[in-house]
Amino acid sequence: MTDAAHDVVHLMGPILTARGESRPEGWIVDGRMTYVRPGRPVTNVLAGWVVPGLVDAHCHLGLVAGGAADDGETLRQARTDAAAGTLLVRDCGSPADTRWLDARSDVPRVVRSGRHLARSRRYLRGLAVEVEPEDLVEAVRREAKAGDGWVKLVADWIDRSAGDLAPAFPAAVVREAVRAAHDEGARVTAHSFAEATIDDLLDAGIDCIEHATGLQPRHLPRLAELGVPIVPTLVNVATFPDIAARADGKFPAYAARMRALWARRFERIAEAHAAGVRIYAGTDAGSVIAHGRLPEEIALLAEALGAEAAVDAACWGARSWLGAPALGEGEPADLVVLDADPRWDVTTLSRPRGVLRAGRALRGGE
Repeated sequence: MTDAAHDVVHLMGPILTARGESRPEGWIVDGRMTYVRPGRPVTNVLAGWVVPGLVDAHCHLGLVAGGAADDGETLRQARTDAAAGTLLVRDCGSPADTRWLDARSDVPRVVRSGRHLARSRRYLRGLAVEVEPEDLVEAVRREAKAGDGWVKLVADWIDRSAGDLAPAFPAAVVREAVRAAHDEGARVTAHSFAEATIDDLLDAGIDCIEHATGLQPRHLPRLAELGVPIVPTLVNVATFPDIAARADGKFPAYAARMRALWARRFERIAEAHAAGVRIYAGTDAGSVIAHGRLPEEIALLAEALGAEAAVDAACWGARSWLGAPALGEGEPADLVVLDADPRWDVTTLSRPRGVLRAGRALRGGE
């Protein structure tokens, strides 16, 4: 495929433009979708099941163990995600300034959350802005201005003095911080492993909960009624047994809790889905979790939700939630071409036939 600005690509679908909706064919003209046969000659034909570019709703570009990646590593991470079909990322915190990626057409589009905001000495070293409770509100205002409409809190972590998970900030401070973000026009999401933290976050008016491993039946009606989604990050939760094994000797209560949270991971998500809670796919790629694993995350979600709902969590539903286009007339041709309908065969996402960003082939499509 040549420069997308000079291509007219005929897509012989089905083109799955929304959950339950499809078109038999379409065209890419100057990097954008059209469903009206163009007057210019076709330069390429792509056939297969077509879906909008996948969305990793919890990702960290420019993050490595201990802090910020250099630009070369950041670009490698972004290209790895794009090659796997991820063409939109909600970056849930990074110490690196990645806005230079916006000028590139070979990486995912990025919606940023500014940096993580964590309690001092209560998170992984070097990754977050660490603050005490009295400084959280001001830090939230600052990160709300730095991001693309999102702020990320680390709402709980191990409290070594207690030997177990515990909230990082007092509930009243969290409420004030969420109000401050909303005043700045930003939404707030929060890292949450523990059961009790979720109650405080819902009381505060949180907009999304990451991981949500502590979900209990009492939380589900409120999440559904308030429209607060969760991003379960099952690829990340798979590491909990290893975390527990390392903690066994010094923090046995914490180790036991992490194993219990891991054991209920699929049951918890299935219950939330059945209760009408919105669920989106996110890998938590960055530092511990390798990039490019979104198809694996979707496959894990499918074990709890079924294939169609799992794909929706990383495709049409996620794009609607983030206000991103999904192959409508005149919209950017950010798409993945597959061998089969992923709503029936989720494994087809792990072997895309082609990945195009604004009509330009990043993988296949030649």
